[in-house]
Amino acid sequence: MDPDISEILRDWEHDTSRTNTRRIAGKDGRMKIQIRVDLGLLQMEADGRPDGKRPHGFESLLEYHLARLAAHERRESSDSGFLLDREDCRQLRAEATQYYYRYLCFFALEDVERAERDTARNLRVFDLVARYASHESDKTALEQYRPYVIMMNTRAKATIALRNGDFQAALQRVEEGIAAIERFFALHQGTAVFGNSAELAFLSSWANQIKESRPLPLDEQLELELKDALDREDYETAARLRDEIRKLASH
Repeated sequence: MDPDISEILRDWEHDTSRTNTRRIAGKDGRMKIQIRVDLGLLQMEADGRPDGKRPHGFESLLEYHLARLAAHERRESSDSGFLLDREDCRQLRAEATQYYYRYLCFFALEDVERAERDTARNLRVFDLVARYASHESDKTALEQYRPYVIMMNTRAKATIALRNGDFQAALQRVEEGIAAIERFFALHQGTAVFGNSAELAFLSSWANQIKESRPLPLDEQLELELKDALDREDYETAARLRDEIRKLASH
């Protein structure tokens, strides 16, 4: 095996104007994600833990600690007494960072299904640490990033809905994301910071764009046509439109 990657780097120049990432098929047949950085190349697994490791035989440390928690609850009939120590939390943060870099690549590759999966996964890490970390500083070390990850998860979910042509579901996903971030700030910092949240500003702007671009439901479209017909004093058309509206309402 030739360990020199110079030829790969020559064929793939680093472009500072964008995220340099691509999919490749690994020799093991699994998809890999590569990122071209200034001084070289990073490669991650597309599925499972990004570095391909299986800590303690589990897909990730998150699954390992969730299994520990489940065993504790079976044994004690409660989660009381279950804790994550400083090293547990440090390792979970390091692992979450791997998933962070990967989901950024997925967004760049427009693989929003995997981006949704990885952002949701990191939010589960935040939840676990927030509840069971033995030191408060370990909780805040992750919680500060929760609004950003909620926003990214919302972006992925809403984009999936838009690709399916479901504007209403997309708008609902965005509104749910806004509400989740507002609850976070209300709990931790107070409502005064709402106006300074880049995450809320982005999602609110996107919600308005979705509202403006979504096709109108048939009943709303007929109501607009009825108003137009009345404005033009086209009472025959207005009567027909009223009948259509009544039929819709009766179903």
